[in-house]
Amino acid sequence: MVLTGEVLQATLEHLLLAYAALAAGILVAAPLIFFSLYSAKLASLIMKFSNLVQAIPSFAVVALVVPLIGIGFTPAVIAIMLRVLLPIIKNTYIGLFNVDPALIESSKGIGLSEFQIIRHVRLPNAYPAIFAGIKFAAILANSIAVLTALIGGGGLGSIIFEGLTNFNTSKVLAGTLPVIGIALFLDFSFSRIERWLTPEYLQK
Repeated sequence: MVLTGEVLQATLEHLLLAYAALAAGILVAAPLIFFSLYSAKLASLIMKFSNLVQAIPSFAVVALVVPLIGIGFTPAVIAIMLRVLLPIIKNTYIGLFNVDPALIESSKGIGLSEFQIIRHVRLPNAYPAIFAGIKFAAILANSIAVLTALIGGGGLGSIIFEGLTNFNTSKVLAGTLPVIGIALFLDFSFSRIERWLTPEYLQK
């Protein structure tokens, strides 16, 4: 029988692992996206790299991290971060870039700076796309965090793989059910935050 304390500790480790990686992904992606708005070459390079990483199976990304960085928490965070970059970068770039050109020209016409245009025009109109990308990335991070238990990431994946190794169904379920619960909570909470931040005229 799996102790409640063990599952709780593993859940906390899982959350820390997955969302440290998600936060790192956002911090890496944000400046790249804003710079790419004014450089087509940089945008193309970033998209190609993100698509390349996304094309590699998750298990292969996790495995490739080991000979390059090693095992443990930090390599696990990096592996997850690499996998969540594409939805963050792609959706945010599309959201910021596909704002009605007339709005941009009008903003320039009334004297707004580039920073003010990004803050007051591009970002509010891009919120639906941005949050769709972050929500998908968060759910993706949640699932890949299970795989990183194979390289010492810990968390709920450790319980799941231990249960699979020992043919212990209760242990597999004890690790799997919290992962599913976290995914459902993320979908609900990010949808609520998206609706709260998105201007009314963009809400359907």
